[in-house]
Amino acid sequence: MTSTETRSTGKIGDSPLRPDGTLKVTGEFAYSSDLWHEDMCWGVTLRSPYPHARIHGIDVSAALATPGVYAVLTHEDVPGLNRVGLEHLDQPALAEDVVRYQGEPVALVAADHPETARRAAGRIVVDYEELPALTDPRRALHDDVPQVQPGGNLVRELKIRRGDPAPTAPVVVALDFEVGMQDQAFLGPESGLAVPDGEGGLDLYVATQWLHVDQQQVCRVLDLTPDRARLHLAGVGGAFGGREDLSIHVHACLLAMHTGKPVKMSYARDESFFGHVHRHPAWLRYEFGASEEGKLVYAKADILFDGGAYASSTTAVVGNGGTLGLGPYNIPSVTVDARGVYTNNPPCGAMRGFGCVQAAFAHEALMDELADRVGVDRVEIRALNGMREGDLNITGQLIDSAAPVAELIRTVRDLPLPPSPPEDRDIRDLPGGASNTTHGEGVVRGIGYAVTYKNVGFSEGFDDYSTARVRLEVTAGEPIVTVQTAAAEVGQGLITVEQQICRTELGVDRVVVHPKDTSVGSGGSTSASRQTYVTGGAVKAACEAVRASVLALAVERLGVSGLRLDGDKIVSGSGEVLASLADVLGDDAVEETVEWHHRPTFPVDPDTGQGIAHVQYAFSAHRAVVDVDVELGLVKVVALDTAQDVGRAINPDAVVGQIQGGSAQGMGLALMEEIVVTDGKVRNPSFTDYLIPTILDMPPMQVKVLEYADPHAPYGVRGVGEPPTISSGPAVAAAIRAATGRALRRVPVRPEHITL
Repeated sequence: MTSTETRSTGKIGDSPLRPDGTLKVTGEFAYSSDLWHEDMCWGVTLRSPYPHARIHGIDVSAALATPGVYAVLTHEDVPGLNRVGLEHLDQPALAEDVVRYQGEPVALVAADHPETARRAAGRIVVDYEELPALTDPRRALHDDVPQVQPGGNLVRELKIRRGDPAPTAPVVVALDFEVGMQDQAFLGPESGLAVPDGEGGLDLYVATQWLHVDQQQVCRVLDLTPDRARLHLAGVGGAFGGREDLSIHVHACLLAMHTGKPVKMSYARDESFFGHVHRHPAWLRYEFGASEEGKLVYAKADILFDGGAYASSTTAVVGNGGTLGLGPYNIPSVTVDARGVYTNNPPCGAMRGFGCVQAAFAHEALMDELADRVGVDRVEIRALNGMREGDLNITGQLIDSAAPVAELIRTVRDLPLPPSPPEDRDIRDLPGGASNTTHGEGVVRGIGYAVTYKNVGFSEGFDDYSTARVRLEVTAGEPIVTVQTAAAEVGQGLITVEQQICRTELGVDRVVVHPKDTSVGSGGSTSASRQTYVTGGAVKAACEAVRASVLALAVERLGVSGLRLDGDKIVSGSGEVLASLADVLGDDAVEETVEWHHRPTFPVDPDTGQGIAHVQYAFSAHRAVVDVDVELGLVKVVALDTAQDVGRAINPDAVVGQIQGGSAQGMGLALMEEIVVTDGKVRNPSFTDYLIPTILDMPPMQVKVLEYADPHAPYGVRGVGEPPTISSGPAVAAAIRAATGRALRRVPVRPEHITL
């Protein structure tokens, strides 16, 4: 990936043209699947067809004998520790004696052509003994089920206890809810290129979310030091959490080191469904107790996440689902039990909204039920119970910046509603569209609301930081800033944000963004809505350090104090221009590297779940308007309007884009997106059968952006990307319930749920 430069101006609060935008729209952008190298070969992975089986032997002789094959590797060819994992080293890079899910990597092939590699992989003979599989997570902790991992089937259990341990209330409502397994559905499948350097090291070019954690895992498996395994960010075609875990990384590197040749790996769409983690399916049981006026007195929740065969980020998902799982409400007494378990289902890990998405469907459905029970408007009951700045959340943490729950939900309520449909509607505006299933008969309109919140950044004591290197120099009389971070640009617009910060802090229009790689300190993961906050904070701090160094140099050379930097000029306190940057710097450059940490978080108490678990919270609300054909169970979302507090809109156009995209993913989970797993086997690994919303499914959106600056964050920002995914889906589900009168306690909502 080459350096990115733009000469267009744009500071904090502007919406400059993205330097990668035109290239992506015109199809000229180089994604990781476009990588090419002279004399490269192609890598292919052989995967298990079984959810659970013992491996008694692997015969690779026929594959090795295939003309054009350079290498066939198994776990016996791993030079280092054959273990990978984000939080737990529980997953083999290549299966050893047991496979624990359908699709687990077993062997690798490198050949001169991808079809040759695939044919050779098909000739590998694996002697499997199929074993009983645990595929129902609700039975995972029973004594009579298979143990997926040697330490048992419990990944994490989180208990939260606050207030009265035996509360009572005059009004009690309860429900059970189920959320299906969602895929990140990024359009660019996993791909990358590993290039050996001929000196025992290599360079890996890969689409990822976290270069340095990938590097650590590659080094561990290949038994290399970090200076010998250099990672570079290739063009990323979407991520949404699915690229936090490894995919082709170690496999391509193993093949490259073994063959001495560059190795490219690129998954087809069906393999991509097996090659990355998914959103955890969840089973939730909730109970709210309230006064007769609808004021919450207590809440109880039991939340179960299916983590699949390996832990990935299940530990943190349980943490988020538990600590945030009752929504943005002020609740005096709380009992929450959240668990994540191992099964022989596909591994689950990070996906946009990370533990909060599943819980939001349950707590928002129950808020509607409570409103109806006590006779309070569904918007007003949320305003009545909503958090405010100065409240304590369910872990006892002080909400020490804006928490505009009441304002957000009332804002979406007050936005104009779509007009009532005419009697002679175009069939394309009806559920079923051009399939001509209805002309309006049996079609009922419903309106639903949801308000939710999400933490920003990593939590529970994780040392969350980013590193930025900023260089200022003068070339041909013109000042140039180069900014380097390892923070992954995955389509969210981080490159543009880094440039905006540099222009704001240093007043220089020409900003070059260095290619993303591991030659600078870690930028952390592009997840948890954290990059603008954390990497933005690092870039801001590095710019401030550069400015201070330049002014110190100017004071030394000019013999005048109280100076400031104004674009390419050195200016006195009275505003007099004393020199240009070229005069002060000459042929020198000023460069500063800063590792920036946000304020600390802490592990919660193991018995009560109390503690300062999160660094920041972001709030959002949605209103959905749907038309439902109650006879056929078909749904059309007519409008999906939203309000969100973003703290400070660094790039207003990008903020709206993030809100629109996140809303589409939440709507998709409510209506259509589900990986169907039967007896541990994925039944729909394709975009033919795994459905995602298209531009024709997305309705018009009114987006209201609130900017209540967080005093603890750089520029007052709040993370933007995840909250809309959390509140959009429950609003759509609520609107369908309003239209049909059915409870609908599972998502995605399918036609048979509506009509039966």
